[in-house]
Amino acid sequence: DITERKATEEEVRRLAFYDTLTHLPNRRLLVDRLQQAIASSVRSGKQVAVLFIDLDNFKILNDTLGHGIGDLLLQQVAKRLEHCVREGDTVARLGGDEFVVILEDLSGEVFEGARQVEIIGEKIHAELVRPYDLDGHQTNSTPSIGITLLTDRETTFEELMKRADMAMYQAKGAGRNTLRFFDPEMQAAVAARTALEGDLREGLK
Repeated sequence: DITERKATEEEVRRLAFYDTLTHLPNRRLLVDRLQQAIASSVRSGKQVAVLFIDLDNFKILNDTLGHGIGDLLLQQVAKRLEHCVREGDTVARLGGDEFVVILEDLSGEVFEGARQVEIIGEKIHAELVRPYDLDGHQTNSTPSIGITLLTDRETTFEELMKRADMAMYQAKGAGRNTLRFFDPEMQAAVAARTALEGDLREGLK
């Protein structure tokens, strides 16, 4: 009977690769998943995107309501993120209030891929700004989301993460509670297309 040994091995693996609070992949597993996604992208020509998500003013919530309530928020955020992505995508927790989403199999055309990412990013944003019930405490939280796409096949894990992190800080600098692309040209193109679609809807009315 090797049941106990198997259970022990599974527990060791869980502790090594998964966050104990949210049960999402941790940084160690994230590195492996993103490296696999990069390799797959090089073979298929499909794009990969990384979304870096930071919860605005999380420290204030922790300091005012306590770490237990903060942990409940992180667990609920993790569940909402998992509901927003497709099968095959990855949601991970880096630590603290920082989460990373890897989106795979996006369009090989740069701006079409960016548009696909924006749609998912907006879906994530809409989910995360919905009110939270944290053990009887009704509270709100907003995210700042940074986005980068793998446009250069030579880009490393570290570089992708750095770009997504920088884009997240651009979102913070823009007033928080929003999303920003690392590439200014891509940001401008997506914003222009969104504005055009809004104008078309108004024109149809």
